Amino acid sequence: MNSSKFIYRCTDCGKEYTPNGVMYLCPTCSKENTSTNPPKGVLKVVYDYHSLGKKLSGFYELRQNDFISLLPIENTDSLPVLRVGKTPLYSFDKLEGKPLPFQLHLKDDSQNPTFSFKDRASALVSAYAKENRLNTIVAASTGNAGSSLAGMCAAQAQKAIIMVPETAPLAKLTQIIMYGATIVPVKGTYDEAFDLSVKATEEFGWYNRNTAFNPFTIEGKKTVSFELIEQLKFKTPHRIFVPVGDGVIISGVYKGFEDLLLLNLIDRMPTIVAVQSKGSDNLVRNINQKEFKIVPSTTMADSISVDIPRNFYMAQQFIQKYNGEILIVTDEEIMNASAVLSRNTGIFSEPAATTAFAGMLSYQKSGKIIDGSNNVVLLTGSGLKDLKSVSSMLKIPESIHPSIDNLKKLIS
Repeated sequence: MNSSKFIYRCTDCGKEYTPNGVMYLCPTCSKENTSTNPPKGVLKVVYDYHSLGKKLSGFYELRQNDFISLLPIENTDSLPVLRVGKTPLYSFDKLEGKPLPFQLHLKDDSQNPTFSFKDRASALVSAYAKENRLNTIVAASTGNAGSSLAGMCAAQAQKAIIMVPETAPLAKLTQIIMYGATIVPVKGTYDEAFDLSVKATEEFGWYNRNTAFNPFTIEGKKTVSFELIEQLKFKTPHRIFVPVGDGVIISGVYKGFEDLLLLNLIDRMPTIVAVQSKGSDNLVRNINQKEFKIVPSTTMADSISVDIPRNFYMAQQFIQKYNGEILIVTDEEIMNASAVLSRNTGIFSEPAATTAFAGMLSYQKSGKIIDGSNNVVLLTGSGLKDLKSVSSMLKIPESIHPSIDNLKKLIS
């Protein structure tokens, strides 16, 4: 690894570290960590933007080299052969039969190989592990990150060990098992599975993929921002609605745009809206508070059901620095958004993903979206990941004897 390519910077104390082997948290700040608060010492990957800016002629040069200058790996050949990223951006001009006075774009990351946004992080972590001959990777997950890592490792002939709370949805557990990973169901919450995975990393020397623990997860997730700029023909959108759980996805979105800002490839940061479920709002509720307080999570959107948002402090810094917005929606609004999204666009997203769409609908209803503005909703996972959550919405009619008269009665 070329140690001059990037450095680590602690998001709390600001101390900088030169890469020298595997590093997770700032060794100084992480000493303060407890099991009841978000961890301190999360590291940010920082590049030599000044020198890099002199070498680059523009965005296309970055793109032609697959953004390798802004990634903490040496060669894109180290990435899995699966197509990660390059997901479609769809545009819609009406909802529920009514024309929209603003531009609406849906970034559908359910079309990644394991059907979730998490593949962006898992692919990069897997590539780094490959370059550094780390063959066993462990992660804690409510499902998506685990199935994602399992899939990437299957493509790379690496061993994946996934620790999940026993309440994780069956579809996600099925993916993990089918990819050949070792699955470890844990009696307890995601946070307890997370803590066990860290202890296992220390005990066995496994490489850890955990979000807000491994700094490269944010580097993988930031690639969505590079894609958005290109797909929007280099026009920075006015707003981006992002579903929020532990704060890593939104930090990744911010980090991608910040990289481009520091390279003078864009001239402003979009307004990024952090949308959380009311049943699990521990990140946005604490954003402007002096003392962090936990309310146990009760949302049905399992992928963003988090008691302790692991990347709270970095997400807080980004949101406050760039005047981001925060929003809380109810589970009822999320379920309604899921139905509206599916029947109007043909995109079936899991509840965690439709949380962002629910946020957009809330803004639309309250008149916060300016006419003519350019708005993006980040859809992070497939609805097939969590069918149980929408089961109450399914009304399947009774079967009929195959006659036209019976058909007429049914469809009327």
